[in-house]
Amino acid sequence: MARSDRYNPRRSTASQSRYSFYEFDRDFPDDDACFEWLTRHLYPEGITCPKCQRVTSHYRVKGRTALACQNCGHHEYPLAGTIFQGSSTSLRLWFHGFFLMSQTRCGISAKQLERELGVTYKCAWRMFNKIRSVLAEDDFPLSGSVEMDETYVGGKPRGREVRAMARTGLSPMQAGQAAARAKKTTVFGMVERGGKVVARVVPNEWQASAFEQVEARVLPSSMIYTDEAAAYTPLGAKGYYHRRINHSAKVYVDGDIHTNTIEGFWSTVKGGLRGVYHSVSAKHLQSYLNEYSFRYNHRDDDAGMFDAFMGRIAKRA
Repeated sequence: MARSDRYNPRRSTASQSRYSFYEFDRDFPDDDACFEWLTRHLYPEGITCPKCQRVTSHYRVKGRTALACQNCGHHEYPLAGTIFQGSSTSLRLWFHGFFLMSQTRCGISAKQLERELGVTYKCAWRMFNKIRSVLAEDDFPLSGSVEMDETYVGGKPRGREVRAMARTGLSPMQAGQAAARAKKTTVFGMVERGGKVVARVVPNEWQASAFEQVEARVLPSSMIYTDEAAAYTPLGAKGYYHRRINHSAKVYVDGDIHTNTIEGFWSTVKGGLRGVYHSVSAKHLQSYLNEYSFRYNHRDDDAGMFDAFMGRIAKRA
């Protein structure tokens, strides 16, 4: 839908809103409107009938989520192969779920979706995960100035866990660090300054996995900024320009040498996980990272976050 079609006379000129619930309710008043939008989105060039072997006009089959070719009657099912396939939930509720998830900066919990949509928690959780599943983006290159950092997501170790580590002969500090590593999940991230971010769950011994990501994503001769961790030492030998900031010496910015961009992203992720979800298992952490990365990567889209979310709806191959 064109942006000019979405003008909301109730919105203040000083508002940062790009798409309000007033406009959503106007554009998607019922299931039929949602179905029509989905059909236009999935078949922008029209529907090719496999029997007629060409693009033909189709009409809606009464009482069904199907379209019939006006020439041969062959049925096309727009919902097939999408996240909506097999769902008995109203298509408008699905679209409303997309709207709610796109309107927050730090995410929305499945429990909140349950309250907003009036569905069961089981249904809200399924919608929540299905919507997030479409936000995983394809590989894209990073170049220019790229910051890298690793972080650890999870709760603090309990005293008994630290004491168990100490009984192996480690010093109190080493025991605390070892217990924290065992408790937390390691995440590696890369961000192009002024561009996109990539965040991946990696093994606790993360260097090999991280460098696979670097070589796959970061173009040669890029300038990479990291902290002083020894794990980043091989970057120079791999054909990258590499500069470090010495955090252990309490130095955080030295001219253009810093990792503040990626650390700002980590702050957003951890603040959201802690404030909205409270706890996230290692099993599902990557899907949450995909959502936060998607929000970051599309933060400046002219069409707004709702269009970015909806644009990810596609048929699986």
